[in-house]
Amino acid sequence: MASLAALAVGGAAIAKEKSTAPARWEPARHEKDDWFDKLPGKHRLVFDTITPDGLGEALAFAGNYTRVNRSEYGLESNDLAIVIILRHRSTAFAYSDAMWAKYGKVLTARTKLEDPKSKQAPVINVYNSGDYGDLLPNRATTFDSLAKQGVQLAVCSMATHGLSGMIAEAVGGKADAIYSELTANLVSMSNARMVPAGIVAVNRAQERGYSLVSG
Repeated sequence: MASLAALAVGGAAIAKEKSTAPARWEPARHEKDDWFDKLPGKHRLVFDTITPDGLGEALAFAGNYTRVNRSEYGLESNDLAIVIILRHRSTAFAYSDAMWAKYGKVLTARTKLEDPKSKQAPVINVYNSGDYGDLLPNRATTFDSLAKQGVQLAVCSMATHGLSGMIAEAVGGKADAIYSELTANLVSMSNARMVPAGIVAVNRAQERGYSLVSG
């Protein structure tokens, strides 16, 4: 009887310990980040880019990722959820050719990337042109070609506000108006979205199951 009583007491202690164990930590969910979960895909991948070269490499590797998943795994584009985050010095390449034609010199002061052919400030978004081949790290993989495969772009609002202020100072305009102009002229309106801050998007993507590639 004593042994049975001891077992009962021991079992009760274990049960109590389990019931008082801290719950497994889970990240908070915010509605403005729910778009990460709405992308179709059996696999999730996010690229964090902060420099022009890093962005170019992300475009090239995103192309490689889709090709290999198709050829080796039989997966289609809608089987892959891919997001490229543009922040810090890569943000300027989130804007269309029209914005580069208008503000290219100011944007280049931030990106430090010249047109590899003219050696001048670009007047087009060089990462959406297939004419540069191996002169750029994207190796002719463009925003438009990836958009057709469902790749999504997340553009840093904080960096865009900073660029708007630089442009406004250079051309004598108003920063808020230029911000509205830039965000209305993203390089690929079908698959690009503004996010509050690129660094926050990096965090939220990982919390929602995206594997991170940084460069």
